Amino acid sequence: MARLTRPAVLLVAGLYFLVPLVASAVFTLDVPGQGLTLSSYTRIVVAPGFTGSLLLSLGLAAATVALVLLITVPAAVAARLAAPWLRPVLDVVCTLPLVVPPVALTAGLGTVLRWGPEKLSTTPLYRTFVAVQNPDFPFVLVLAYAVMALPFVYRALDAGLRSVDVRTLVEAARDCGASWPRALVSAVLPNLRGALMNASFLTLALVLGEFTVASLLGFQPFAVWIVQASGADARLSVAVSLLSLLLTWVLLLALTTLGSRRGPSRTSQGKTSR
Repeated sequence: MARLTRPAVLLVAGLYFLVPLVASAVFTLDVPGQGLTLSSYTRIVVAPGFTGSLLLSLGLAAATVALVLLITVPAAVAARLAAPWLRPVLDVVCTLPLVVPPVALTAGLGTVLRWGPEKLSTTPLYRTFVAVQNPDFPFVLVLAYAVMALPFVYRALDAGLRSVDVRTLVEAARDCGASWPRALVSAVLPNLRGALMNASFLTLALVLGEFTVASLLGFQPFAVWIVQASGADARLSVAVSLLSLLLTWVLLLALTTLGSRRGPSRTSQGKTSR
């Protein structure tokens, strides 16, 4: 019975995901009066705002990955090595974004951004509030995305830390004369390559697909551009969505491939040299 149930479940799940994708592809390729055509895809590159919004989303994604890893990696390693009592605190703090709706987060950000110029217009901090809302690169979105990505990044890092003996790695690096930052960079991070890539991919997927926060704050990254373009050209919007989904799959495959590559261990190298 189990041999029949498993393929049936996989088949149903595959159809559940593939049928909408195939229907979307047919919708973009089969144009009434023109037959099968690739015009919906060839018009993507020259569509107004496509390049700028895509580059903005990629820049926001890179900045968000750097910021969230800079925050979570030292905190997770320190909680595992020096302060195990902090692990429950980190679990709770990093899970909170899951229970806070993006609309509520955006409302709070909007209140703070409006309150800043009103209360701090005569102080140097006023320029900071203006700078983080620069439409060319709204750093306020990086801060919001970093908060939203915390649950996924922390869980990926925690799973990676559980799979390696961090204490032994750090102690060995310290015995060799490395400082704490050097031990973290040279001994711990290489063994967390898979976890770091998983966290980076999850953050990248979140930033590329996030719509609510950016739209309510009045910015136009890639996801917002897709929705706005759909009002003028539905086929163009669906074609862009399919290409973005394909890009996400390619990035996932690339990160999975890079994360699975491991150099030969020192033990095996020693045996080979012998």
